[in-house]
Amino acid sequence: MVKKVFLVIISVLFFSGTAQEKITIKSSPKLVVGIVVDQMRYDYLTRFYNRFGEGGFKRLMSEGFNCKNNHFNYVPTYTGPGHASVYTGTTPQNHGVISNHWYDKFSKKMVYCASDASVKVVGSMSELEKMSPHRMKTTTVSDQNRLHTQFKGKTIGIAIKDRGAILPAGHTANGAYWFRGKDEGKWITSTYYRTELPDWVKKFNESGKAQSYFKEWNTLYDIKTYVESGEDENTFEGGYIGKETATFPYDLSKLKDQNSGYDIIKSSAFGNSLTADFAIASIEGEQLGSDEVTDFLTVSFSSTDYVGHNFGVNSKEIQDTYLRLDKDLERFLNALDQKVGKGQYTLFLTADHGAVHVPAYLKSVKIPSGYFDSHAFRSKVETFVKSVFNVDGLIENISSNQVFFNYDVLTKNSINSEDLQKAIAHFVLQEDQIDKVFTRIQLESSNYTSGIAALVQKGFNQKRSGDVVIVLDPATIMYSTKGSSHGSGLPYDTHVPLLFFGQGIKKGSTTQETHITDIAPTISALLGIAFPNGATGDVLPFVLH
Repeated sequence: MVKKVFLVIISVLFFSGTAQEKITIKSSPKLVVGIVVDQMRYDYLTRFYNRFGEGGFKRLMSEGFNCKNNHFNYVPTYTGPGHASVYTGTTPQNHGVISNHWYDKFSKKMVYCASDASVKVVGSMSELEKMSPHRMKTTTVSDQNRLHTQFKGKTIGIAIKDRGAILPAGHTANGAYWFRGKDEGKWITSTYYRTELPDWVKKFNESGKAQSYFKEWNTLYDIKTYVESGEDENTFEGGYIGKETATFPYDLSKLKDQNSGYDIIKSSAFGNSLTADFAIASIEGEQLGSDEVTDFLTVSFSSTDYVGHNFGVNSKEIQDTYLRLDKDLERFLNALDQKVGKGQYTLFLTADHGAVHVPAYLKSVKIPSGYFDSHAFRSKVETFVKSVFNVDGLIENISSNQVFFNYDVLTKNSINSEDLQKAIAHFVLQEDQIDKVFTRIQLESSNYTSGIAALVQKGFNQKRSGDVVIVLDPATIMYSTKGSSHGSGLPYDTHVPLLFFGQGIKKGSTTQETHITDIAPTISALLGIAFPNGATGDVLPFVLH
């Protein structure tokens, strides 16, 4: 049974003639589109604003609502936790996705946020693509829409990265599709969703669309006009294997064999174009927004992250990637207008994290920054612990800025966990490049309400996180000396766009602080559905009509 809707009839008089046009607007949108741009700093909107066209980012900003002071309210700021937090309306403290990869204390091994050995791959021969959302502990807003509509409303998730497709789509999605590169160049899924690719996906894979992007990547406009970015040739960028300099142009057809085949498309601006192509195909292929029951389409543009990691925040490559993404957004919005209808869908756009300027570049302009040697750090901590407690094996793992204890060894040697936490915290805080340290006992017994401490606490999952958490100095990263990274609780990583657009959304902007966890409750309120079951964010009433 189609759910009841209230209709509002608006008559618009065009003064150039006598005809009146009646526009019908539903109380609930036919389709909700969630867009996450991987590794997008807020200042990309302002830095490149004058270079954008009228139909992409500018359209969302001028016709929608711009939350200019939107932040992640936890650390770590990585892709997996970011996508989960956007759609669950809560932080890793509750949804459990504490990193992209983390040490699992129960299986005694590293796990990936979307890996699932219990499923099979659909559409690829690779055994590495067994994926599902089973590690995410709470529901998403897309799950709640499925429940509310008695599973009549569809959910489809799309991204180059598997985690960018899977986590937003939630546990009840009709499908999540990600791109298998290497020598395949196909959109794939897993048996968590279905046993065979739908015909529209097969047709897309057979179309040669992915292969068409094995072409020259040059700047969209004259490179001399890219004055918003640094010099094209510098010492702060990675580039591609087979090309001596990280400078335009890049012949992807010639470079592909040395750069993992189709993976070079993922790590260029064209990966976003391919994502837009596939997302547009999904609207018709899945008949999204074709009836009165609200559907969900979650789209993550992953290639911005690959380009940012490779070339850095200040590169010509990242600027060209965003100028091209602007064109792809315009194309996508036009397709939504045509296939779903203007005023019939609601859309939000945000990011899963920002990024820091390349520390080597910051050093060159006298801004404090650096690189942290995690291997040397682990060796120092293990040597210290052995010298104080005279026991081997107390430290089980050090990863994701966390120290994990081996509780079997602690128990066997009658060592108190709190004593070990305090000893390590005191030692670590004396080390260069360590800004702050928090112990498990602090995070479990205190209630931090502001500053980095509050962000660490919201990212700390009692069951999955470690026993000591370290915070590095500003602009200090565990990464190569070329390219950008992210993960901190500082503004360059937490300050990301949040744009609302379409049905039920006011036009305007605010500089009031908003949080990434506010998105899912706000969309839930718009739809009149239950909030995700772990939601801790707030509804943003100033965004909604």
